[in-house]
Amino acid sequence: MRSRFHVTAFFAAGVFLLAGCANQFGAGIAELPASEGWHRLPIGSWVLNDGLEARAMVFCPHETCVQQGFAAVIALEGDQARDMERALSESPASLGQAFARLAAAKAAERRKALRSQKNKTEPKAARSATDVAKFDSAEGRGILVTIRSLDTPGRQAVTAILYGREASRLVVALGVSDTAEAARRDAEAAWRSR
Repeated sequence: MRSRFHVTAFFAAGVFLLAGCANQFGAGIAELPASEGWHRLPIGSWVLNDGLEARAMVFCPHETCVQQGFAAVIALEGDQARDMERALSESPASLGQAFARLAAAKAAERRKALRSQKNKTEPKAARSATDVAKFDSAEGRGILVTIRSLDTPGRQAVTAILYGREASRLVVALGVSDTAEAARRDAEAAWRSR
């Protein structure tokens, strides 16, 4: 009888903890449902930047989706909103350059870490090209950022970004996939769910 009490208490504590975490997930994206393999990601308290609100983030892994993808809706306010809107509107190419610099910095860190080990075989640095294009959609203004591998033909990642003002906030919808069509489709679905 006593062991049942411990199990019941443990079960009740687990249910209580899960109920407390239930609000950590965003509302999801209606057009990218769990029934099609999309999983909501927790966004509750992990976003600690002032002026940034994560509204929804979903991911569709290769195991459950024919085409892997990520979609999100975020809102920014204040200086962050102004700076992001300026970057998206006036100089989207600088975003592509920032992505390229980030990838190059991460590759340099990996090479440095390998050099510090006794393993002297250093992998060849991956080469990539970043293309940025503006697009207009019925959903809003958009940017398409494509990062292509120069070493492996056909390997690429595409991010579609839709953005617009909602009162004093800048709302941004993202779709990431391996094709421009899928990235745009997912970003537009995220935009409609804002």
